[in-house]
Amino acid sequence: MAEEQHPSTLPFDAADEYRPEPPPPPEIPAWKDGSLRIGIHTSIAKDVSAALDTAYGLGANALQIFSASPLMWTIATRIPPADAERFRARRRELGLGPLVIHGNYLINLASQDPVLRARSVQAFHVEIVRALALGADFLVTHPGSAGARGMADAAAAAAQGLRQAARGSSLGELQILLENTAGQGNSLGSRFGELKAVLDACPDLPLGVCLDTAHWFAAGWDIRSADGLESALQHIDKTIGLDRVFVLHMNDSKTALGSRVDRHEHIGKGKIGSAAFGRILNHPLLAGRAFILETPLDKPGDDRRNVAALWKLAGREAMPVRPPAKKKTTGAKRSRAGKRTAKARVRARRKVKG
Repeated sequence: MAEEQHPSTLPFDAADEYRPEPPPPPEIPAWKDGSLRIGIHTSIAKDVSAALDTAYGLGANALQIFSASPLMWTIATRIPPADAERFRARRRELGLGPLVIHGNYLINLASQDPVLRARSVQAFHVEIVRALALGADFLVTHPGSAGARGMADAAAAAAQGLRQAARGSSLGELQILLENTAGQGNSLGSRFGELKAVLDACPDLPLGVCLDTAHWFAAGWDIRSADGLESALQHIDKTIGLDRVFVLHMNDSKTALGSRVDRHEHIGKGKIGSAAFGRILNHPLLAGRAFILETPLDKPGDDRRNVAALWKLAGREAMPVRPPAKKKTTGAKRSRAGKRTAKARVRARRKVKG
């Protein structure tokens, strides 16, 4: 019987072609729902996750933190994975966002001193690593101080420092924000053209701007009136672009217009005044930004009063605050608590009999 001949080629059937499943669209964070986001800088002194409950308890729906001491060169690079996951989970439970991390105050990426510059680049790299671990949305840094060099050279040095610090990091959704400055000393960034020079020199980095109201005012922009605010915003739009402003630090100023001195004051208690903050919060060109307080804590309750002031000036109801979940008492703790309760009942009975 003759062997059956098989064709050497098979007809192509498009249905047989392998087509991998398309990646799912990125999940939009819950806080990007278009609602007004008012936050405050909270302490991580006790525990990084406790900062979330502090902000929430003050009536904020966003927050800013340091990821480590802002006045020490950070040695420990990584946040323990368990701590980072606990932080992320608690943030999801409370619905807080955006999360802004403020960089170390010692960092000076524009420095001419080679030792300080090297330490600054390394420290900012550490800031990036820690911000990514916590799932931060924004990482804010001051541009640095020019020292004896000109501002153009300082801006170029700061841009190079940013690129070096970010090298090898996958930034994902994290955006790095340059904060405008009051212009004190030789600080870079009191003019928006200086910030633009840094942004333009880093086209491959996700950079933006954090706009501090007290610095803005101290640098010479009179934002107290409607016309003054409009003029200041139009200038920003023509230089860096308002689409690159993601966060505003909401601080009144202890110092006068054009003082070039950075001193924060409680909302409505400084030289800028309450009315100006109401216009900023409700200005259509600033819709969708996060408004973060960095006001001083001079006496108990100041932080809560400043948060409430912003909600009121925005014409919104303050965020409803759920009472924190009670921690379960187990084992030896339950036993000790029971003994204390029993002793209290005995003392009460003795007082009644006496």
